[in-house]
Amino acid sequence: MARSQPLVPQLPLALRFPPEQRLATYVGAASGVIERLQLLAEGGMPDALYLQGSNGSGKTHLLLGTCAAAEAAGKRPQYLSLARVRGHARDAFVGFEHADLVALDDLDAISGEHDDEVALFDLHNRLRDAGVGLIYSAVPAPAMLQVTLPDLRSRLAQCTLVPLRALDDAGRAAVLRQRAASRGLAFDEAALDWLLTRCSRDLSDLTAMFEQIDRASLAAQRRITVPFLRQLLDTA
Repeated sequence: MARSQPLVPQLPLALRFPPEQRLATYVGAASGVIERLQLLAEGGMPDALYLQGSNGSGKTHLLLGTCAAAEAAGKRPQYLSLARVRGHARDAFVGFEHADLVALDDLDAISGEHDDEVALFDLHNRLRDAGVGLIYSAVPAPAMLQVTLPDLRSRLAQCTLVPLRALDDAGRAAVLRQRAASRGLAFDEAALDWLLTRCSRDLSDLTAMFEQIDRASLAAQRRITVPFLRQLLDTA
């Protein structure tokens, strides 16, 4: 009896590369980071990149933004969160060498999973031999990653390291202003300050909260004010 193959989650392009997650909309990038990612997206950078940063530093934003830039340049990008395929990464990697760019998010999610590490080592070599652009993201730097396969550790250590820093309050406020402006939302500055002092500092949590507020504001046809936020979040 043939072994059933696990289903690899494949998101529609509109969800994989959402309009708000573009290289141009990333807030707080160090000098040269966006230019380097754009070059990789266009096929002009031979070295694999490794984005390292804490949760909330925008790693997924940059990976999706790089994929969107590659697609805009006529390339074939492939994004995958390794957290979603732990335990069956080899099946998930089938055909990736036919892409022009592969973006692998949440690299630390497969640390210690031997079969996944072997599959990733094989994929890394196939992509390098095929000239496919490659970008990883993880919370720890390569030297701190709990990878048990020495050959994979060696390959990851050869990637160009791009450290990212978490946004401060001013940066988080800039992200929310940018998202509100892109949707034509009226967001009072007092409401923005109130939200930032009461919600998680993690950017992914904050943007999820923004989506909830956006939907509620649209449904109620209400401007986003402190009283509105109090009413919404006290009843959530």
